[in-house]
Amino acid sequence: MHEDLKGKTAIVTGSGKKTGIGYAIAEKLASSGCNVIIADLGKPPAPEESLKSATGEEMEEIAAGLAKAYGVRTLAVAVDITDSNAIGAMVAIIKGAFDHIDILINNAGASFGVPNTVLSYDEAAWIKTVDVNLFSVFRISRAIIPLMAGKPAAIVNTASRAGKVPPIFNSAYAVAKAGVIMLTKTMARELGGAGIRVNAICPGQIATDLEKWRFGLEASFFGTTIEEREKEMCKTIPLGYIGLPRDAADLAVFLASDASRYLTGQAVNIDGGQCMEL
Repeated sequence: MHEDLKGKTAIVTGSGKKTGIGYAIAEKLASSGCNVIIADLGKPPAPEESLKSATGEEMEEIAAGLAKAYGVRTLAVAVDITDSNAIGAMVAIIKGAFDHIDILINNAGASFGVPNTVLSYDEAAWIKTVDVNLFSVFRISRAIIPLMAGKPAAIVNTASRAGKVPPIFNSAYAVAKAGVIMLTKTMARELGGAGIRVNAICPGQIATDLEKWRFGLEASFFGTTIEEREKEMCKTIPLGYIGLPRDAADLAVFLASDASRYLTGQAVNIDGGQCMEL
């Protein structure tokens, strides 16, 4: 429980599914008394997409559940983070409900066209992956930062271990997340004078739908089972197990709270010890 978060307002992108890191962050914020805006795509996935995105009904259910459980104000807003006009419409809705945003969690992300090498990667899928994971952080931040003016505030971007240690057959995602790390640092320099701290979390293996989907793809590619892929991955983790969404949420909310008030421009690993660079 971070007492300083009580009464503040946060927006969390990619928080419309209870199995994801975004929801875990939203719930952790709400449990600390923070008002929460649930932002996600809010519509069924396209036929060619393997991962299901959050529907409007799911988002409304989550918002209502958090409000009831923790006595905070909530709002569910559907938004396409690749569309600046849609983001502008979202901001207009937020302005109608809240006077100020104290915390922005740029968590939404996805991967398309994998597994593929750079030589075989479909160009449209590569560009879409970078758009969703990197350009969206720029778009959302640029739209929300004006709502954060006048008070100390915090932005937490969800990067990835993949942004520091290159994975195979997933170059677009790795490049995008490396970009998120550098964007985090440049934003921290530019916004520090305005009292806005900007940090990133870099999750490794976390038990989400995206992670299960990734293990399924790898199992198919290598001709093995999902369980075997998970076992092989756990061998690379010093702590020996795959993390939970709440592990990433604990770090994100710490970075959003006054407990980290002298910390900005950092990309903090949450990966069981996989990445131990200097």
